[in-house]
Amino acid sequence: MSADQPRALITGVGTINPLGSTMAETWTGLLAGQSGIAALDQEWAEQLPVRMAGQVTADLSEHLTTRELKRMDRCGQLALVAAREAWQQAGTPDVDPERFAVVIGSAYGGLGSTLEQDRALASGGPRRVSPHTLTRLMVNGPAAWVSIDLGARGGARTPVSACASGAEAIVQGAEMIRSGAADVVIAGGVDASVNDLVITGFSQIRALSTRNSEPQLASRPFDGARDGFVLAEGAGIVVLESEAHARARGAVVLGAVAGGAVTSDANDIVAADPAMQRRVMQKALASAGMQASEIGFVHAHATSTPVGDRLEAQAINAIFGANVPVTSTKGHTGHLLGGAGALAAVVVVQALQTGQLPGTANVEALDPEVNLNVITENAHTLAPGSAPAGLVNAFGFGGHSVALVITAS
Repeated sequence: MSADQPRALITGVGTINPLGSTMAETWTGLLAGQSGIAALDQEWAEQLPVRMAGQVTADLSEHLTTRELKRMDRCGQLALVAAREAWQQAGTPDVDPERFAVVIGSAYGGLGSTLEQDRALASGGPRRVSPHTLTRLMVNGPAAWVSIDLGARGGARTPVSACASGAEAIVQGAEMIRSGAADVVIAGGVDASVNDLVITGFSQIRALSTRNSEPQLASRPFDGARDGFVLAEGAGIVVLESEAHARARGAVVLGAVAGGAVTSDANDIVAADPAMQRRVMQKALASAGMQASEIGFVHAHATSTPVGDRLEAQAINAIFGANVPVTSTKGHTGHLLGGAGALAAVVVVQALQTGQLPGTANVEALDPEVNLNVITENAHTLAPGSAPAGLVNAFGFGGHSVALVITAS
């Protein structure tokens, strides 16, 4: 980021996830060490090898109209709830619609509607298929619905980069601000793919934990006994503004996206390349004009897979050393797929605001190959005078690597 480019300030955050339907509920749950992961008691899950997940338990009819619930896939519904919260916190900025954009990423978009309507067609014929099918299954649906709801005419984009989608959306949104293409951007990620097909698919490659008898202890990033991640759903959203726009209207500034980077491993469709994980962090620091010593803590991708956590730990250690505080909140929420990196960014903003960092749940004995300062206490107080910046990692199948640098202001 050059000195003459506008900064991408953060003026609002929102989330809905297995821990809560607002940022306040989520933050309280994180600092209390709570878990949003539970057993799946639906009939469709009875024969699955994995019968647990992190599901949003909030009644969405309390947030959305009957018409919105009918027309949108659950993925779009979650994105809209989180975006409205972020927009309200930002003070509902008065912005030229042509200078107002939306960038919301997703890994699977309306896959739930795709499966539902395919089964309706198979069991009942064409007349059973909803007329809203095509618009519900679109991966760009969440971005489109948020742009329609809030009147954003400066573009509605949808990065699709597996579990890095939400973090990549925030990078894209910040770049729009810095380039002068927009004054305000709503950015983030969402997924709602807790279903039999996705659970079975991940189970077939042994990516999911099989601790069905103890779901709240199943997601255990960096723990020596981890055996896979726990699938979850939810959304994380931030409101980004140019500094000139935010200052002119007297906005309360929560933080800033100081830098970000997106790389591709060009290595393997599933296996990560730790060299590129190191590279994306280096590029993010360079884009922020910062040194590794200026990062106060890292929110790791750390999904709780045996190989993935170890490789990321090595990459973090290579850049920051063994002493920087590291956390991953997926032990509390499960893995939100395309929403994961965006939720991590929201958590980092809140940590910088409060001086408290949520711990990594379920670490009973740190993996001896993880040479990091993994925070395990529920609410870790950041050292006074520590670097006012956090780094977010997000990685996805296909070799997608994203890193974000977020500062306090």
